Amino acid sequence: MTELLYLPDNDDRTDFEAEVVGTGEDYLVLDGTYFYPEGGGQPADQGNLEWSGGEAEVVDVQKDGGDVKHFVENVQGELPSAGEKITGVIDQEMRDKHRRMHTAQHVMSKIVLDEYNATTAGNQIHAERSRIDFEPADFSQEDVEFIEEETNRIIDKGLGVEKEELPREEVEERTPEGRVNLGLIPDHVDPLRAVIIEDYDVCPCGGTHVDSLEEIGKVNILERRSKGEGVERIEFELEN
Repeated sequence: MTELLYLPDNDDRTDFEAEVVGTGEDYLVLDGTYFYPEGGGQPADQGNLEWSGGEAEVVDVQKDGGDVKHFVENVQGELPSAGEKITGVIDQEMRDKHRRMHTAQHVMSKIVLDEYNATTAGNQIHAERSRIDFEPADFSQEDVEFIEEETNRIIDKGLGVEKEELPREEVEERTPEGRVNLGLIPDHVDPLRAVIIEDYDVCPCGGTHVDSLEEIGKVNILERRSKGEGVERIEFELEN
């Protein structure tokens, strides 16, 4: 079992020490990690692991049951054995981009829900360009311009972002209707980790996020296109 050390609110940490609890041909399992494993539309972190007599690049991180597998390449020396200590260093530039993008996605999703009653059907976060699928939706060019303008207006408020583990019942009560499909989260998951944008939004989410909207920068919508009847995709980037 790997403890997800970045939860609930340590997602700005990019270096740590841990103990190896399992190994494979090309991966290590640690007792705890600050590396984000791919999930929820957000890619895995990348970085490096170092140990006595060796080091390796972390190129992918995946959950496997209760374990988190850190897949490695360019291994120098022999992989460490269970019980050995390692030092992990996460690619901070990539982590920061994912944090900014993911929180920007939350802001835009809330705006579209409020103004068009369209839910977020899916999203994919990337360091340079991200997308959100909305349904039911049929946006005009004027709608897209409004969404971009309103997203930046909310971001410019510089609202604080808190990440907390809260009782499931409380999260369900505070999450706006249609904001997320809580039915997809197994009933036994309690408490839930919630991302709370000050006086604006509450949403259960396990991803990495900024601590204030002022860290995001400006949103530029790059493209809108249909993904089928009633589904619209918006792709966007961030200015530093």
